[in-house]
Amino acid sequence: MNHSVKIIVGDWKACQRDAMAIRQEVFIEEQNVPPELELDAEDERCVHAVAYNEQGQAIGTGRLLPNAHIGRIAVKADYRGSGVGSKLLDALVDEARRRRHMEVVLSAQTHARGFYARHGFVAEGGTYMDAGIEHVTMRHALTA
Repeated sequence: MNHSVKIIVGDWKACQRDAMAIRQEVFIEEQNVPPELELDAEDERCVHAVAYNEQGQAIGTGRLLPNAHIGRIAVKADYRGSGVGSKLLDALVDEARRRRHMEVVLSAQTHARGFYARHGFVAEGGTYMDAGIEHVTMRHALTA
């Protein structure tokens, strides 16, 4: 299923409908993140990535903030473990490189720490709670 995933990178106007549907399902419904914490004013300033399956259905999303923070990576339950998250993360890291960022930073849910570590991210500092979920800051230096 991984081979047929298509990633679209675009602005909020282009990605909003599909990105919000996935974030609603994963963060608000599955993880019980309060909508007022999930929805923020940053989306309009971010570059977004949305993954689509071969039927053209949106199955994952993530965003890159202007300050090189990657966030809101979410993959629909049926597609977890199939490489969709990796493709989204790679697309956002590539976009950060294009924008000449020296590093990217993210706030990883602790259960996903290994996933990000496999992509070159290194944890720093202790864990902390965000929206009732344990997180850790992770950083990845970028080379040309």
